[in-house]
Amino acid sequence: MISSLLAMSTFALVGAITPGPVNVLALSHGSTKEAGQPLAFVLGASVSYAWVVMLMGTSAQHVLIGHPMLVSATQWLGCLYLLFLAWKMASAPTSALQPVPGDSPTHRWQAFGSGILIQALNPKAWLVALSGVGLFVLPQADVGAYLWLFGGVSLLACLIGVGTWAIMGSALARWLESPVRQRHLNLALAGTLALTVVGMIPAISP
Repeated sequence: MISSLLAMSTFALVGAITPGPVNVLALSHGSTKEAGQPLAFVLGASVSYAWVVMLMGTSAQHVLIGHPMLVSATQWLGCLYLLFLAWKMASAPTSALQPVPGDSPTHRWQAFGSGILIQALNPKAWLVALSGVGLFVLPQADVGAYLWLFGGVSLLACLIGVGTWAIMGSALARWLESPVRQRHLNLALAGTLALTVVGMIPAISP
């Protein structure tokens, strides 16, 4: 049990902290001065990923595996949505990129919902979750117990991994006082987001 826990923890943390669409957007959220928004985004993305893991390990997994066209269509939809987000980030006016002092519950809930939606449509999350379930859950005699264990480990790993990127964005905030720097950061993030999506296409192509 201990060796399995260490193995799945390493797998989950590596999958959560390596560059990907959600982490790029967490970096963007972290660069704002609204302290509650990055945390809300991280929580939303982490809860959503744990849900994806549980979905992959339950009866819904068999439904998806039995309908590969549905899996492919969902993953392509996620890619298109993330590319749309990259375009919105790159084309946003400078005034919209400036950190806004203060915070509000409405903004925090929006960030939380954004984290849930983006993670749920993130093809990387689906691929990593399905791989993890296949490696650490399905081979076990007690599939249900290991699924809950892997789901909990994945939630914690996502909080650490995505949270690390949000903290990195927060550290960049002090250098984002000028609109020019804000523009450069958002162009860089948009380009990185687009590249991560393009890099996932071979994995989801039939």
